[in-house]
This record gives sequence, C-alpha cells and structure tokens, in this order.
Amino acid sequence: MLKVTDLVVRYGMIEAIKGISFEVNDGEIVTLIGANGAGKTTTMHTLSGLLKPHSGTIEFDGKNIVKVPAHKIVEMGIAQCPERRRIFASQSVEDNLILGAYTRKDKDVEKDLINVYHLFPRLLERKKQLAGTLSGGEQQMLAMARALMAKPKIMLLDEPSMGLSPLLVKEIFKIIKDINSTGVTVLLVEQNARMALNIASRAYVLESGKIVLSGTGKELLNSESVKKAYLGG
Repeated sequence: MLKVTDLVVRYGMIEAIKGISFEVNDGEIVTLIGANGAGKTTTMHTLSGLLKPHSGTIEFDGKNIVKVPAHKIVEMGIAQCPERRRIFASQSVEDNLILGAYTRKDKDVEKDLINVYHLFPRLLERKKQLAGTLSGGEQQMLAMARALMAKPKIMLLDEPSMGLSPLLVKEIFKIIKDINSTGVTVLLVEQNARMALNIASRAYVLESGKIVLSGTGKELLNSESVKKAYLGG
C-alpha cells in the first residue's frame, strides 16, 4: 500500500532523513521506533505532504505522491493523527469530528460519525463539550477519531501514548488494534517500543535519520540490541 524508497529530507543544510526505504502492506500495523530526534515525526510529516523531500519516492497505491498537496493526500486515503493531538480546543468534540471529514464528498459522513462514537463511547458522552476541556486520554481518542472521519485507507499515528498513564496507554493500544481490525492499515510512530512491537506485524528501527534494523514485531522484541536500547533490558 505504501512504499518509501531512498527518502531524503533536509532542513536547510541539515539532513534529517538520510535515504530511508520501507513499506507498509495492506492490513498491517507497522511501527517505526527510535529515540527522540531520530527522524520519526519528520518521516510522518513527509508522508502527509506537510514536508517535501529533497529526493526519493513515496508511492501510495502505486502512485508517487511526493508532489501531491497535503489535502489531496488526505483525499487519497492517508490521514495523520499528529503528535500532541492538535485538536481544535475551542470547538466541540462533534465539530472536531465533522472537521475530520472536511475533504470528503460522499454521503456516509453521518453513518461514520455513528461508527466512530461506537468505537469511542466516551466521545459520545462528551460530544457537545469543548475539546480543550477533555482529559489527555480523551483528547488522544478525539485526535484518532477525527483522523478516522477522513475515511483513511492508512492511518499515521504519531506518539499516541505520549503523556498518558499506563492504564490509558493500554486502552489506546487496544483501540489501535480495533481500528486495524476494521480494515484500516496503521503506521505507528511510538516511543513506547514494547507496546508498539507487541501489536506490530513488522517494525523498523530509526536512528539518526537511518533505518538500522527491521523485522517482525516479535523478532525485534527479542533482539538484544533493541532490548538494550529501547526496552530497558
């Protein structure tokens, strides 16, 4: 579904992403793990069209999308749930969700809103509440639900567990699996490497803008170098 080849991204003279290649197949959960500053969020922003690469290709469903504007990328079926949620704090929960469907032209928005509320019952209880008054966990659920309202084929999740309690982290990861089971492919960037690898079909380790290791989630969970660097072992 998504194929990245020799991707290079620069900020001025600084090369943040140094020729990485990876792919995400239809129906998978694939995770990118790495320390702060490894280039994970830069990769996500480039896939979403928010950053333009210096070189390399990004193919989605067989089409090179490097020159496609960000809003058109959403229309094609790639939705990002950004780091730190980026919800519209002064809008209601429901308004946030409806804004998620902004690029859609089909007539199923109302039906998908019902489905999203089924997946996130807590948001239904708070649908008229201002988004900025939600707890951190609820805001994360709202950001994920808003991305789902774009009807994506693939969802890019950037640090969904950031700042959440261990109990909420468990709940968020269960929701990620539930979203995937509805047929949405997931590319997950996550600092909680153990949780991410536990649910991932496959994984890539990003260090200083380069992919240094890849394998199944299970293989990387059992890798000595991954244990030492990311799993506290």
